[in-house]
Amino acid sequence: MAAGGEHGTKAVLAAMVANGAIAVAKFVAFLVTGASSLLAESIHSVADTGNQGLLLLGGKRAKRAADEEHPFGYGRERYFWSFVVAIVLFLLGAVFAIYEGIHKIQDPHALNSPEWAFGVLIFGCLVEAWSFRTAIVEANKVRGRAGWIQFIRNAKSPELPVVILEDAGAMAGLVMALGAITTAEVTGEPVWDGIGTLSIGILLGIIAVILIIEMKSLLIGESATRKDVEAITAAIEVDPAVRRLIYMRTQHQGPEELLVGAKVELDHTLTFPEVCEVVNRIERNVRANVSMARIMYIEPDVTDERRAAPTIGEHEPGHDVPTEVRERLAAEARKGGLGEHIQVEPGLGAPPGAG
Repeated sequence: MAAGGEHGTKAVLAAMVANGAIAVAKFVAFLVTGASSLLAESIHSVADTGNQGLLLLGGKRAKRAADEEHPFGYGRERYFWSFVVAIVLFLLGAVFAIYEGIHKIQDPHALNSPEWAFGVLIFGCLVEAWSFRTAIVEANKVRGRAGWIQFIRNAKSPELPVVILEDAGAMAGLVMALGAITTAEVTGEPVWDGIGTLSIGILLGIIAVILIIEMKSLLIGESATRKDVEAITAAIEVDPAVRRLIYMRTQHQGPEELLVGAKVELDHTLTFPEVCEVVNRIERNVRANVSMARIMYIEPDVTDERRAAPTIGEHEPGHDVPTEVRERLAAEARKGGLGEHIQVEPGLGAPPGAG
């Protein structure tokens, strides 16, 4: 579910074209009719168009190579600009629409040429439906069997959830504006135009808050999905030299880049060169199963229970050890056994926070 960069880009471009066209049409209709719901919707579409530009900017900046100042790269740029999008949607969409709706309710006035409003809103519904459909089609390629709520909450690529929620809000806003103007014309009460505008603002506020919460979580740093955690765990534990995985931590550095830190207990008879080879083998195996696991730190260790047990008889050279290393280890063993007189910090080997 973390993948989806190219699918997200296609959905963003479709939404940008649709919102740009709708924004122009809505604003022209507002100038003709004076409908505040159309003004709120035009500002909403302008904000959405700018938001798509910010998403594309974030995607471009995230591709920069790692440097000395940012050794883990710039993958989180996509999370940052998606968070900015949520803020813009809230300020330019929700707050403006709520203000305009309250103002129109307090001072209602009749609409001019309502046929313009109906024509533009119907046009907007058609174009927005095309954009919404594009986003759904692209999301279906990466969401698997996950439901829509689960997909939006767990997706590590921010563009698709942002576009889907924006388009859903835009579709609902258009229907609200159409219903408000229709009601105002049928009843002869222009106050319904203000009520519709206020309703659009509340809807956009709810969507913006959901986006802010989800993007903040990604920006802070979320773990890998359960599927990826299980795949990484299996790739580590399948190695014949691994006795057990003590604990593991994962964090997304970007939608397609994962940081993995693991503490593992290895076969106690391994020499240092063999331990190094096992660690390298584990990293290759993990990347073969989860390609986005680009940054890995594997720490060999033993459990507290095993550390308390006798260790003299376990530290014998392995099979593929140079003769000089074998002789040095044998000499050290004759002096009293490896590991003797070494100070070990109490509790080492237990995960942080473990009792």
